[in-house]
Amino acid sequence: MFDWIPAQSYTAIYYNVLLIIALLICFHALIFDVNDEQSINFFYSFGYAVVLTLILYMGLRPINNDYFGDTQNYARVYDLLQKGVDVKIKSDYLFNYLMKFSSNIMSINSFFLMVDVMYVIPCFLFSRKYFPRYWFFAMFMIISSFSFWSYGTNGLRNGLATSFFLMGLYFYNKKYWMYFWFGLGFFMHASLVIPIAAFIVSGIYKNPKVYIYIWFLAIPLSVVGGSSWSSLFATLGMEDRTSGYLNNVITAGDEASATGFRWDFLVYSGSAVFTGAYFIFKKKITDPFYVHVFGMYCIANAFWILVITAAYSNRFAYLSWFLMPVIFAYPMFRYKIWKEQYKIFGAILFVYFMFTYFMNVIK
Repeated sequence: MFDWIPAQSYTAIYYNVLLIIALLICFHALIFDVNDEQSINFFYSFGYAVVLTLILYMGLRPINNDYFGDTQNYARVYDLLQKGVDVKIKSDYLFNYLMKFSSNIMSINSFFLMVDVMYVIPCFLFSRKYFPRYWFFAMFMIISSFSFWSYGTNGLRNGLATSFFLMGLYFYNKKYWMYFWFGLGFFMHASLVIPIAAFIVSGIYKNPKVYIYIWFLAIPLSVVGGSSWSSLFATLGMEDRTSGYLNNVITAGDEASATGFRWDFLVYSGSAVFTGAYFIFKKKITDPFYVHVFGMYCIANAFWILVITAAYSNRFAYLSWFLMPVIFAYPMFRYKIWKEQYKIFGAILFVYFMFTYFMNVIK
């Protein structure tokens, strides 16, 4: 469907379209009021077109090139499955058996489209539930996040796992359904055990100050401990593919995984910690759901900080980063915080997106 777009320009076009939408939202926020029905209704309807286009654009991307990370590797395995080669499945059972089953009934293009439907729709449903009138603004923050595109075209298993986790949060008040989706996410990619564990801990002990202290403590521990943390966690019996990221070396096409202490990513992660602390302690947002998710973010992100020097540590960073839009957007569209709230949100959204744009297009 989009084969006429050069593969080398495909991702850049995605981010440049997002830039136009971000500018549109920002200008609307500066001109109109949050209660302006015409403006809100426009984005409410416009959002459906954006979500549909996103699914098609991401899912029907060109395959035979080196511009989408593991896409080509998945395509090679899929081709082997279609030829009847016996591929042993030892991990990530749900994803791998889904791939094996799909190889008998659909093309690789259809498979990638189906995967991205499953990747995007939970984000859409989550946004619709928690931000009814303003769902598109939350959805835009999700799709314009730093790693969202990458985990829909490269780290597919990680992306699906975190989307299923959001689907679990959609059923936050229906615990059986919530843990059902958490379980599905775990069998998509076992690394989801980290946010699941963080979610359980932050649900049992509900003091957000403690989780902020944990986050800050992880920084000097990581600086002093260096790669020893990666070695320690790799020996604790984690699932092979999860622990493997801690010991592997970087391969081409995964530049965001560069080793070394990533101060730029630490600042990016810290922005959500400071934002959450501001809303909870300064603005007294004590919503149980928000406090729970904030605590979970701090714990999961602290784990990443400890292994920040490892190859592929960005895979662990995403296990908390996928919650950043929730940390930023949830209070702003459920509570009255500032006098010119719509305008302030427009500015925050634009700055949030520009980090993504700078890291993926300009840098």
